[in-house]
Amino acid sequence: MEKTFRFHSLTEFHTFCGLPKPEHPLISLIDYSLVNYPIDDRELKWIQRFYSIGLKRNVSQRFNYGQQQYDFDSGVLTFVSPDQFLNIEINPDVRTQASGWLLLIHPDFLWNTDLAGKIDRYDFFQYRVNEALFLSEKEEEVLVEILQNIKKEYQGHIDKFSQELIVKQVERLLIYSERFYGRQFITRSKTNHEFVTRFESLLTKQFSTESILKNGAPTVSTLADHLHISPNYLASLLRISTQQSTQQHIQNRMIQYAKLRLSTTTLSVSEIAYELGFEHIQSFSKLFKNKTKQSPLKFRTGRNMN
Repeated sequence: MEKTFRFHSLTEFHTFCGLPKPEHPLISLIDYSLVNYPIDDRELKWIQRFYSIGLKRNVSQRFNYGQQQYDFDSGVLTFVSPDQFLNIEINPDVRTQASGWLLLIHPDFLWNTDLAGKIDRYDFFQYRVNEALFLSEKEEEVLVEILQNIKKEYQGHIDKFSQELIVKQVERLLIYSERFYGRQFITRSKTNHEFVTRFESLLTKQFSTESILKNGAPTVSTLADHLHISPNYLASLLRISTQQSTQQHIQNRMIQYAKLRLSTTTLSVSEIAYELGFEHIQSFSKLFKNKTKQSPLKFRTGRNMN
């Protein structure tokens, strides 16, 4: 049975990678070219209890989340949040020297800061590795400068200002990353348009009467799984491309389905609500009224009068 390693501290991870102990116990910037995993297997699995932001190039390993894969052969940025599962396939036949930087941040370092309460709002910490951020040369320079500023600060004299200054740099890094992801979504507009078309086609299939009666209304996770994409990445893509969230798309289709059932069947409102997965008719009626400005019964009455 293959072992899954668990790293609770930065020190444990440093030791595993053959690195000296971190200069600060809660934050560390690692030169990726110095990382040396002490295993002979072709596969390495681990769970870490800290955040990591990796800017990597020419990596002879394949990182996986489930069935999703990505080969790092150019400058890309990835984000991992605490307790995510990582599976790394190591290719011993590839001798290319890995390079880049790996920033490790223990959640305790963010304690009592504004960033502690909002870091998980950055969707890209829940993206899959194959949804990494591809960096231009200039973008990479911006991020490397921030990473080096973080390292200089924790290597210097630690005082009451150190944590705040480092956290501000981490936040800058995240804001720039969010901007660069926005650029990536825009520059891949053709690919994104094709993806949105696939998404809409999937919604149509999922909201057919046959599918609804058999499976109920789809969830965000169900749709993401069908498209082989993470829910957060799907949400970001739709928000950029359509200005609507995944849930809004689902709700719009729910209303279309409900209108059809109200117009073409004698099912009660509660029966239609139940088909769509609502436990309480009040919740369904509220959604219907918010979307159409009238109650389900008024909609049905109006249709019958016409």
